[in-house]
Amino acid sequence: MTNPSILPGQEGRWSFLYLAWLVALVASLSALFIGEVMGQAPCSLCWQQRAFMFPLAILLAIASFRADTTVWRYALPLAALGAAIALFHSLLYAGLIPEGIQPCSQGPSCASAEMTVLGVLPLPYLSLAAFLAIVFALLASKSKAQS
Repeated sequence: MTNPSILPGQEGRWSFLYLAWLVALVASLSALFIGEVMGQAPCSLCWQQRAFMFPLAILLAIASFRADTTVWRYALPLAALGAAIALFHSLLYAGLIPEGIQPCSQGPSCASAEMTVLGVLPLPYLSLAAFLAIVFALLASKSKAQS
């Protein structure tokens, strides 16, 4: 079944938009599950990443419903800024950032074992992967005529 609001030739771009929304939705629901159900308090960098991911889930849901492939103009800056924070957080988690500039001095530690899913997947890396997936999906959803 096709969406009647999708113009001919836009099906592929809409699929990437839908994929970006699914990634944002899963990331947002996962962050809520980890914080609210598992009771794991987020660090300050996690809160900052949530500030970019949660609006993306809403914005991309509306754009997917409306088949608005021009949403990349608004969503791409949010995803790119979120990815930048997630990259910084990942570098911090990996120990590549000197301790003197670590922003996580209060609250949960970014280097603790609680920052992993299933004991092996670090949350900062998962967040970075989600933001990068959204960035690439949004770039793929934009048409050459819109650039």
